This record gives sequence, C-alpha cells and structure tokens, in this order.
Amino acid sequence: MRTLLGKHPAIFVVIIVVIALLVWGFWPQTVLVEAVPVTRAPLTIDITEEGRTRVIDRYILSAPVDGVACRVQLNVGDPVEQGQTLMYISPLASQVLDPRSLAQAEAKVAAAKSALRGAKELASAASADATFAEKERRRLKRLVEKRLISREAFDKAVTTAQMSTAAKRSADFTVEVARHELEAAQTMLGFSTGSGSVQEGVPVRSPINGKILKVVRECEGPVRTGEPLLEIGDPSALEIEVDVLSADAVKIKPGMKVNIDRWGGEHPLIGVVRTIEPVGFTKVSALGVEEQRVLIISDFTSPAELWQRLGDGYRVEASFILWQENEVLQVPANSLFRYQQGWAVFTIKDKQAIRREVTVGQRNGLTAQILEGLNDGDIVINHPSENIEDGRRIKIRLTD
Repeated sequence: MRTLLGKHPAIFVVIIVVIALLVWGFWPQTVLVEAVPVTRAPLTIDITEEGRTRVIDRYILSAPVDGVACRVQLNVGDPVEQGQTLMYISPLASQVLDPRSLAQAEAKVAAAKSALRGAKELASAASADATFAEKERRRLKRLVEKRLISREAFDKAVTTAQMSTAAKRSADFTVEVARHELEAAQTMLGFSTGSGSVQEGVPVRSPINGKILKVVRECEGPVRTGEPLLEIGDPSALEIEVDVLSADAVKIKPGMKVNIDRWGGEHPLIGVVRTIEPVGFTKVSALGVEEQRVLIISDFTSPAELWQRLGDGYRVEASFILWQENEVLQVPANSLFRYQQGWAVFTIKDKQAIRREVTVGQRNGLTAQILEGLNDGDIVINHPSENIEDGRRIKIRLTD
C-alpha cells in the first residue's frame, strides 16, 4: 500500500480530498438567521375598519299638502335658520273635504299636539340628566384634583356629561320637529277647509338652524302630500358610523375609546363609542364573501374646532382600542412557533440557537406580549426556519 502510494502520490491526494469533502458535507452548517432584540414598548390591541361621518339629526322636509311647489332657489350647503321660509306650495284648485277626510285632518292635528307635548317632556328629562351629569363632572373634578378618586372615574363622568349634552340637544331638535309637524298639520287643516289664503301659498319652513344637505326637488311642479322636497341637518353635530364584523362587535363596549385617522387632517381625532346596534346585516366583501356586520356609532370627543372641516358622509378610519399598555415586554409575532402545548422562541447565546418556552399574552398580529420566559434585552430569531434546532450553530444575517 505504501509502495503504491509512493509510486502514485496523486491517488493519496485524491483520497485526502474525498475524505475532506465528506467531512465538510456532513458537518453541521452554520445557518443564517435574522435576529431581533426583546424590548419594552407600547402595545395596542385594536379593531380597525373604515367608516363615515353622518349628521346626527337630519330632517326631510316633505310637502304638507297637495299643490304646486315653486322653484327652489337654495343650493346644497346654503345655511338656513329655524323658522325660515324655504319655499311655498301653491294649493291646487280648492276642493271641499268630505266629513271623513275632515275628521282625519283634525285627528292629525290632535296627534301632532300630543306628540309635541311628549317631546317637551322628553326634552325636560334630557335637560335634567344633562344638568345632573354636569354637576357630577364638576364635583368629581374637584375630587380628582385632590387625588381622592381615580382619573378613570373622572374621565367616565366627562364622557357621561358629553353624552347627556348630546342627548339634550337631540331632544331639543325633536321638540322643534314636533312643533313644525303640528304647524304643518294645522296648516293642512286650515287650507283644506278653505280658511287659508290661496294667493299666499303654504310656506315650508326650516325646523332647525343648519344647512341644506340635499335638494330632492328643484324645479317647479305639482307635488303630493308627503313627497320629500329638501333635506336639512346641522353639519356641526356629527357622529361616526362604522360597520364591523359581528365577531368583532361583541368585543366593543359603549364608552370605549376610538382613534379616528385618515380623515384628511394632520393629527388623529379621538372619539368614544356611543351605541352598538343590536341588529346585524349581510354585506358582500370585495372578495365576494358574504359577511355579517354590525354598525357601531361613535361621538367625537376631540375639540369641535379640529374636525369642523368634516361634513356628512366623509370617509374616516376608526380604530377601537380593546387593550393598551405603555411598557410591554414584546417580540415580533413571527418569532413564535408552536412547541408541545404552548409557544416557544429561539434565543441566541454563544452563536447557538437555544429553544425557550414562553407564555404569550396579548397579540395584535404583528407583535406579541411575553408574560414569562424572556427578559428585556434577550436576542430572538425572527422567522425561524425548519433548519434551526436547539443547539444549532447560527450566524446573524446583517440587514441594511
């Protein structure tokens, strides 16, 4: 053998090279990995959906009598005042009401009077609630300044006061609408019995201070009783409606904080959930999938001067804050993997991958809260591949 190797040294070299290649091939190779540190940072769990603004109280003015409507001289966006005459309806040729129709007109007047009295009672109750809520807010403000109660209790009182004020404003609008409907019923009865002036026509007045949102009928022509003519609202009193999946709606509660973004301004706005509607509806998604969705109604809590540029039907993006903390030990969600009955990550120590079981808390899809198993400053492997095992030598990939 030695003689053969001495005569043919090239064979010896080939054997050494083959052995070296086999050792190199079967030797565990270093795996390139992406490493990220375990940090403490704010973590927010939210539900984000697109929504739109809408006027809280909007009114559709309809024709109180059959007649001929004059041409509307108003445009969308024009301001109107309460009691302002917006247009006239010239009565058709006078006709005598039969006893049945006359009784119905009188009954409508009586019903409108009852509705007005009921609206006044509700407005009185809403005013009392708003007064009590404001007194409670002032009382708790003094207590929170003395640190006798928590800030959360005071914030809840502030939210209650704002919601009570909004309810009072809505009740006052309802009173004005009921008064307007009574006037319309009385006008219909008066003109139908021939006691009104045919030359003057029937005025259609605005029930509130606001702006024209929609002109349903612009040209002059005959109209029937109840036919819509104009739509009026107060753009300074807006709310946000957002439709979310029914599975997400059950996680949202009244009084929950809402961040409003992508509305066109430089800074996000803040709101609070007022109502989760109890009835869902079916909506087809962009992928053609039928989804059950629920409307969430929220109010602005940011100062009004910040969002007065918004109008009815403007697009916004609402984020409902389910959970939020400022100092949370967290890792990227992609660094986690299933191990036995729980979760685990690979940490890096002495250029080796070390598997460590962890207890996971809150997750938002990108980041996960770590309750046990890691410490601040540990280095974990992001996107661990199947080639990484406990004790495997690794090399950190440099990223730009």
